[in-house]
Amino acid sequence: MDPTNGQEDSTLTRRTYTPAEAAADLANYRKFRRSASLGTLFLVTLAALLLVHWSAPLALALAVGGLCGVGNAWLVMYGNERLADSRRVGIFVISSLLRIGVFGIVPVLLALRSGSLWSLGLYFAGFFIPLALYALLLRRSM
Repeated sequence: MDPTNGQEDSTLTRRTYTPAEAAADLANYRKFRRSASLGTLFLVTLAALLLVHWSAPLALALAVGGLCGVGNAWLVMYGNERLADSRRVGIFVISSLLRIGVFGIVPVLLALRSGSLWSLGLYFAGFFIPLALYALLLRRSM
């Protein structure tokens, strides 16, 4: 429908998405996923090595957060791919709830073990680095 006059516009056509475009997009998606994961591991390792001299438990929280962030990113992307293939929303939701539960318990255990609430912040800083790097890579490609 034409939003200006409320009448249907029969001249609108759907854009076709060729298999070649889909293959190129999938290759870019996998390249960004790999780059974000490797970049996260590099940044978290470097930051944790610098932080270990000040506080080993906090360095551990940052490193574990980065590893869990990479694992979470890969699981989310895998789940999205399976959802697109199978269209089974129920399985996707259950796997998401399990993933959130597991990755939500880890920082609490680290905070209890280290005795510092700062470990929660460092865990989540490391956890969200893959998402931030992926977004930056995607933004640069546009």
